[in-house]
Amino acid sequence: MQKFDEIDDLAVANLRVLSAEMIERAGSGHPGLPLGAAPMLWALWSRHLRIDPQQPQWSNRDRFVLSAGHGSAILYSLLHMSGFQVTMADLQHFRQFGSHTPGHPELGVVDGVEATTGPLGQGLGMAVGMALAERHLAAQFANAPQLVDHYTYALVGDGDLMEGVSHEAASFAGNQQLSKLIVLYDDNSVSLDGPTSRSFRTDVNQRFDSYGWATQTVTDGNDLRAINAAIERAKQETRPSLIAVKTTIGYGAPQAGTNAVHGNPLGAAGLASLRATLNWDAAPFTVLPAIAKRAHELIQRRGQAAHVQWQAQRDQLPVATQRQFDQQLHNGLPVDLATSLPTFDEGAQASRMTSHTVIQQLADRLPGLLGGAADLASSNKTTIETDQLATPASPEQRNLAFGVREFGMGTILNGLALHGGLRVFGGTFLVFSDYTRAAIRLAAMMKLPVTYVFTHDSIAVGEDGPTHQPIEQVMSLRLIPNVTVIRPADPNETVAAWWQAINATNHPTVLVLTRQNLAVLPHSKSLAMTGVARGGYVLSPQRGKQPMGILIASGSEVDLALQAQAKLAAQGTDVSVVSMPSMENFARQSATYQAQVLPPQVRRRVAIEMGATLGWERYVGLDGAVIGIDHFGASGAAEQVLAANGFTAEDIVQTYQRLPIDTTQQLRVI
Repeated sequence: MQKFDEIDDLAVANLRVLSAEMIERAGSGHPGLPLGAAPMLWALWSRHLRIDPQQPQWSNRDRFVLSAGHGSAILYSLLHMSGFQVTMADLQHFRQFGSHTPGHPELGVVDGVEATTGPLGQGLGMAVGMALAERHLAAQFANAPQLVDHYTYALVGDGDLMEGVSHEAASFAGNQQLSKLIVLYDDNSVSLDGPTSRSFRTDVNQRFDSYGWATQTVTDGNDLRAINAAIERAKQETRPSLIAVKTTIGYGAPQAGTNAVHGNPLGAAGLASLRATLNWDAAPFTVLPAIAKRAHELIQRRGQAAHVQWQAQRDQLPVATQRQFDQQLHNGLPVDLATSLPTFDEGAQASRMTSHTVIQQLADRLPGLLGGAADLASSNKTTIETDQLATPASPEQRNLAFGVREFGMGTILNGLALHGGLRVFGGTFLVFSDYTRAAIRLAAMMKLPVTYVFTHDSIAVGEDGPTHQPIEQVMSLRLIPNVTVIRPADPNETVAAWWQAINATNHPTVLVLTRQNLAVLPHSKSLAMTGVARGGYVLSPQRGKQPMGILIASGSEVDLALQAQAKLAAQGTDVSVVSMPSMENFARQSATYQAQVLPPQVRRRVAIEMGATLGWERYVGLDGAVIGIDHFGASGAAEQVLAANGFTAEDIVQTYQRLPIDTTQQLRVI
C-alpha cells in the first residue's frame, strides 16, 4: 500500500474546497461535514474501497453508504475524482433541478450512489443489510468463495446515532457479528441546532461495545495515517467495527467548530478564508492533475484489476454455479414457478396461513428468498420451515430474527435488496407498520422490490383492543407513491398477491393479511390471479345486463358483500360485487377496463373496508357510501366489535337501501 504523502494532503484540501465551491454555487447545502470528514473519506476511498467506476454495478464491489446524506457534496466530489460518470458540470449544477447531483444522494440518479440517504440513521441500517447480504451469499456460494467477498463501509454523524433506528440496526449487527461492516463516525460534537451536549451525552464507543462491536478512536481527524491504520485493524476484526474519528465541523472555515457551518454556504468571504487557510490558490472547480492521477492509480486501477481478477475466477467455476449466481443477481424466476403455487377449491383459513404455505413453495424454488419478522414470525407465519435461523455460525440459513425492531427491520431489508442477489420480506402486525413506514418510503423511492407481510389486518383482531387494531394504516400506506398495497379476500387472492409481490421489480409490495379465517370465495380459483393483477374485478356479477348497484370491498369484507348481494337479490335488487384487493393495480388499468368493472352510469355504490373511509370516495362518488371506521376500535370479541361498527350483511343492505335512487338509470329487464 502506497504511503501517504503531500499529494494526499493536497487531495484532502482539493476535496474540501471543491465541495465548498459546489455549495456556494448552489446557494445551499451543508459544508460542515465535507470540510471535517474529507481526510477519513480520502483515506478510505484511496486506500481501501474496491470499486470499478467503469462497471459501477459489479456485484463484488465494496459498498459505501453516506448515511449522513446531507454531506452529499463530498460524495459527488469523490465520485468525480474516482472516474465515475460525474462531470465537473454536474458538480457545478449541484442541487439544481434536473441535475445528476441532487441535494441528498439518490439511488439511480448517478452511478456510485449505493443508497438514497438523508433521513438520518437509515443509511446505517441499509449498510447493515448490505453486510448481512454479503455474508449470507458468501455462505450460500461457499463452494465458490471468490464470488462474494467484499466489505461494506458507512459514514455516520452525530445525528445518525441519535436516531432510534441506529440503535436497532447496530444492535442487530452486533448480534450477527457482521465482521465486514466498518462504520466511520464523524465525531465532531455539533449538530444542526448547536453543540450535541444540548441533547446528547452518550458514550458512543461504550454503547457500541455493549452491542458487540469492535470500537476504536482516532483523536486527530486530519491524521491520514492514523485513520488508515484504524481501518486496517477493523478489517482484521471478527465483529462489526465503529471507528470514531474526532473531527472539526467546517474545518478551515471561519466558523469552524460551530453549528453555523453545518447547513449554510460559507459566503464569498468565508470561501476565500477557507482557501487561504488551506493554501489553495487553484482556479474554482479544479481537480489538480497530480490528484486526478493519484485517484486514477489508487482507485480506478485497483478496482479494475480486482474486477478483472474476479471475472477470471468466476469464469473458471462450474457452469451450474455461474447460472445460479446470475439468476439470483437478476432476480430470475423459474418459468414454471406459477404452476407450483397452490390453488383452493373450498375451505377456510387465515390469509396469514395461506401466505405461510406460499412462502414454503417459493422458498423451495427460489434459493435467494430470505426474510423474517420483528419477533412475530410465529404469528405472522413468515418462517421458512426448511431452514433455521441465520446466525454467525449458520449464515446460510434464511430465517432472520430482527427482534422487536420494526424500523430497523425495514432499513435492513432495504440494504439486503440494494445489495442484490436476494428476494426479501419482513413481517409484523399491520398496526406496527407505522414504525416501519419511513423505511417503506425510502424503499419506494429507491424502487426496491421488498415485500412486507403485515398481518392482523383490522378491528377483527378483537380482544387485543384499539392499540392493536389498525384503522388508518391501510389507506395511509396506499398514499406512499410507488407502493403496491394488496389486501386479499380469500386464499386464492392471497396466492395471487404473493405472485404479484415476487414478480415485482421496481416497487415494494405490502401484503395485508388476516388472523381470522377467510373462506374460499366462489369463482376466485379462476378469477383471482388475473383479478389481483388488475387490482379490482367483478367477482360476482349481477344477473342482468347491467347492475342496479355495486358493492365494492377488500379483504374479509368481500365475503360480507357477497352475503349482502344475496339478501338484496332476494328483495329484487340486482347488484354486482367487486373485489378491490389493490387500488394501485386498479388505477394502472385502462379506462375501458375500469368502466367494465365500475360502469360510470351505475351510481348506487357502497364500499366496505374495515379501515379509514378517506380515499374510497374516488370509487363510490358523491352518491355512494362507505362503510368503514374512522375512530379507534375497542376490546371485545371480534363478532361484537364488527357488529358494533356496522360490518354485517344487514348493515350493508340497509346502507345500500338508503342511497338515493338514480332516476336517470333506465329500468332493466331481467
